[in-house]
Amino acid sequence: MPRRKHSRGRDRAARRPQRHKDVLHGHGGHRADDFRCVDCRLDVSLDAPGTAHRNHCPNCLASLHVDRRIPGDRDSDCRGRMEALCMFTRPDGEWMVVHQCLTCGELSANRIAGDDNPLVLVRLALKPLQDTAMASRTMLAL
Repeated sequence: MPRRKHSRGRDRAARRPQRHKDVLHGHGGHRADDFRCVDCRLDVSLDAPGTAHRNHCPNCLASLHVDRRIPGDRDSDCRGRMEALCMFTRPDGEWMVVHQCLTCGELSANRIAGDDNPLVLVRLALKPLQDTAMASRTMLAL
């Protein structure tokens, strides 16, 4: 289909504004119980086996900085992209992923979910063996 030609003198303010689609994002809409990953663009369900608050993509482990102090509070003003740095285990054997915000630099530890990609988890667990300087910086910051 040919593209619509706009006159050069027409600016963005003269265009018809895009309609807000609150139907899709409101309660009961098709996206009410999921979010789109900021890295791999996968639609991710908020329901996760093994955790009450899904906060990362099970496919690539990327996250957004949305929680301030309590998991699930969604009270952070940063909203920056969080990168998975490494993993550690709690004394009770629970696996945790350490995320770092690429905007403000804050570190947070998040429990893994039962549907997280096992290959990505193993790669993340082996990452400190590849870059020992990153592992020591992370442990000193915690």
